[in-house]
Amino acid sequence: MKQILLCMSLILALAVSGLAFQNPPSKGGAPQRPAAAVPQGKAPASEVSENFVIGLEDVLSINVWKEPELSVPQVVVRPDGKITIPLIGDVQASGLTTKKLQDALAERLKEFVAAPTVTVTVLKIESQKVSIVGQVARPGAYPIGAPMTVLDLIARAGGLTEFAKTKSIKIVRKRDGKTLLFNYKDVINGRNLGQNIVLENGDIVLVP
Repeated sequence: MKQILLCMSLILALAVSGLAFQNPPSKGGAPQRPAAAVPQGKAPASEVSENFVIGLEDVLSINVWKEPELSVPQVVVRPDGKITIPLIGDVQASGLTTKKLQDALAERLKEFVAAPTVTVTVLKIESQKVSIVGQVARPGAYPIGAPMTVLDLIARAGGLTEFAKTKSIKIVRKRDGKTLLFNYKDVINGRNLGQNIVLENGDIVLVP
């Protein structure tokens, strides 16, 4: 009888230990909750401004939610300003914002999909660029994804070198061929801030 009671006590002790091992208490004493599930399938947000106008040679990604056969991971805007989408064919893209293109695609896709959700992402900007040359750390052409001032472009180009003539920087405007002056020292000291203009497509900043 004593042996039976001893065996039952050992079995009970092992069972209690097993439950404690499977459900360890959290540091605060409260039971731990499972981590919330992360929603899947959400398209990455475009890094360009909502007002960015798509142009020729820009590289786009078209995603139709839950319709992979209608989505286009990468497409280049052709010289005629159009892109080609499965089922609906050619669609005008140049001259539209991403939001307007999304709406246009969704409207065309209603013939094939009930309440289509379309996301247009600009993967690469090739249509709108400004250039900076001369005494900066990284001269070259830079895309305009959002409004960019002269000071913004200089910062993006890594700043001026020690040899730069900070008072004699020039902006050559492609639109009308005019040359505008920019005094770097004045602007960073809060003077004549009107010189720090918003750059336009094709502008060239010259840093002597």
